[in-house]
Amino acid sequence: MEMVLQRARPVMPVLVIEDIGLALDLAAALRAGGVEVLEVTLRTPRALDAVAAISQAFPDLLVGAGTLIHPEQFLEARDAGAQFVVSPGCTQRLAAAAEDAGLPYLPGVMTPSEVLQALEYGYRSLKLFPANGNASVKMLKSLKGPFTGIRFCPTGGITPDNLSVFLRLPNVACVGGTWIAPENLVRARAWDQITQLAREARDIAGGLERQP
Repeated sequence: MEMVLQRARPVMPVLVIEDIGLALDLAAALRAGGVEVLEVTLRTPRALDAVAAISQAFPDLLVGAGTLIHPEQFLEARDAGAQFVVSPGCTQRLAAAAEDAGLPYLPGVMTPSEVLQALEYGYRSLKLFPANGNASVKMLKSLKGPFTGIRFCPTGGITPDNLSVFLRLPNVACVGGTWIAPENLVRARAWDQITQLAREARDIAGGLERQP
């Protein structure tokens, strides 16, 4: 999973796709903005169809399935063409399902105890969820000491205004975000605006990397 997060930096778009007819145009807009990794959440009836369509049309993209909360969803995601899976939490049954599916897995955590549990299952790349602004920044700074070598993808509450704050943290590999492709812009088919949002995120990250 570490390699997935490295490719995702700075932002892994979190996509809620209601209309399967818009999936390919949305993926193309993100790809034009420099996105290499995206997550389609399984919150809609056509989400797995969207995973399959994007995976087939854009083999150069890494397409993941997110918001997996039931063990059976892991095999469904794999069969649809997902190349990694994401969940908002981590349980023994979900970890076993990920292993059975043979997919890179990004489990969600929020507390030190949950980090320890994920470590017991063998995971060192974790999703911090929800990432609530300054409180989550403080949490990530606190986690850095006892959990060396753990890399996080904070998700939920990330915006362009606090993106650079999270990306500066040494234990943050990338962030997850819905603002890159908000539902109102998707419904409006505002593909150029979505491409621009992706480019702006990359520009913010590039500016940080150029700083001494």
